[in-house]
Amino acid sequence: MNTGNKRAKGPDIGLHQAMQLCQFDGRKRLEFIAEGLPIILRSAESFWQASEQLRSHGREAAVLEGYAKEEAAKVLILMDAVRCPPKLIASKLNRIVGWFYDHLARLIYAEAALWRPTNLAQLREYVDRHRHGHYVDGYAGEYIMSNSTVYERESRLYVDVEAYQDGTLKWSAPRDPNVGGVPFGPFMPAALRVAGAMEQVGMFTPKALKVVSEIWGSLEYNDKEDHHEGAKLTEQVLARLHAEGLLPATADEKHAAILYDDWQIPMYNLDFSLIPVTREELEVEQEREY
Repeated sequence: MNTGNKRAKGPDIGLHQAMQLCQFDGRKRLEFIAEGLPIILRSAESFWQASEQLRSHGREAAVLEGYAKEEAAKVLILMDAVRCPPKLIASKLNRIVGWFYDHLARLIYAEAALWRPTNLAQLREYVDRHRHGHYVDGYAGEYIMSNSTVYERESRLYVDVEAYQDGTLKWSAPRDPNVGGVPFGPFMPAALRVAGAMEQVGMFTPKALKVVSEIWGSLEYNDKEDHHEGAKLTEQVLARLHAEGLLPATADEKHAAILYDDWQIPMYNLDFSLIPVTREELEVEQEREY
């Protein structure tokens, strides 16, 4: 049989199979997500705890903290799948699950927990700034830099060959964030705080996720929707969890405060793919800066 040049697809066995969530019905998907959320959170917490033990080794601690952020971001990504309105989920889920495996998307999700946009339109602007493959920097735009979010991650992880805009090649040794006197504080990443608070208020069960889905799914975040509306929805979720006996006795006001303050508004309608920028576009930007 002539199969041509097309490579046969292998069986869906092994890791990287989260995309199969797209084949589940709503109930089964929530049940499966509920099973995975505490596992992801334990992984993030473990990385964070290990990073705290390595504060004298700045680079290694930063790498582990980065892993903690990316794992916690997986929780936030899956929760956005839960918050996505039913009318949209069929068209959005494939892309949302793709973010689960995308370093840039996970890092932006983690950083977004610290942002305070006025509405989704402004949040989209913030996200887009972090998606450019290259940008100009310096007093008069004299430097062309690669995407800082990805660069920060990979320059700590790996030895690599780095190219400068004048064509110079240089070996890049893994960077230590403490070099130069920059303090590397033991502050728990915001994304991990949010994920932990979600577990503490009882969100990581199928019944609780159904509550989250029904309440948040009643409003599509498309443009002008803001954090004030989100706070009302969070309040409704917590009230209903309490009314239905799903709110653990260990939950307290500090956990609710974290969700009100740091749980970013839903981002299922945003794009997290890297935006290519040509050399010509960067040089035009440099000229404008100059």
